[in-house]
Amino acid sequence: MKSLLRFAGAIDRFTRWLGKTAGWIILPLIAVIIFDVVTRKLDVTRLYFSEITAHTGLSVSTILQDLEWHFHAVLLLMTFGFAYLANAHVRVDVFRELLPHRKQTWLEFFGLLILAVPFLYVMLSEAWQMTSLSFHQGEGSDSLTGIGVRWIIKSFLIFGFTTAAMAVIATLMRLLVVLFGGAEDRLDAERALEIYSDVSDELKKAREEAERAVAAEQAATHHKPQSN
Repeated sequence: MKSLLRFAGAIDRFTRWLGKTAGWIILPLIAVIIFDVVTRKLDVTRLYFSEITAHTGLSVSTILQDLEWHFHAVLLLMTFGFAYLANAHVRVDVFRELLPHRKQTWLEFFGLLILAVPFLYVMLSEAWQMTSLSFHQGEGSDSLTGIGVRWIIKSFLIFGFTTAAMAVIATLMRLLVVLFGGAEDRLDAERALEIYSDVSDELKKAREEAERAVAAEQAATHHKPQSN
């Protein structure tokens, strides 16, 4: 079990490092957006780049807009795995957070096996086919003056879903240790997982207090003397 935890830890560290490194793409993305907006809104720069387009046939604005969604796509795809490991993705939990840790563990385990693993398999297969087709067709930008070699940006679909799969594998390994490992290994695995709801006890207490308040109000209403 300890070797399983070490392997899961190595995958975890790499996936988090990759996500945090990819997060720096937000800086050039912001810079490109600001530059694109400013140059299109100011008459001086707009006329200047229009002359460049007329002489060279290259549209700076179109290239910048392509670059914006390229950066955005890479930023999103390369942080899938990190987001899941950090429990930063969207969870719509109504009942799970009220369950004890053991039941939350089983629910996460079967959820990953039944939903996440088949989904990632399909997405990786489709991503590979899309990238391969784009490469062999020499796919370029929808605009004649945009950024070409579209297969490069599509290849990040493969990288993104691969990092998500790595995060799922690391989590499954730790869940196995929590479910079937020894006491010390279970404690280490639980500490490494961020899937558990830390507010479950608070929600249970709040629900119990609300139920007691409702019951007390109903009892008071029932025993209230009726006026003639």
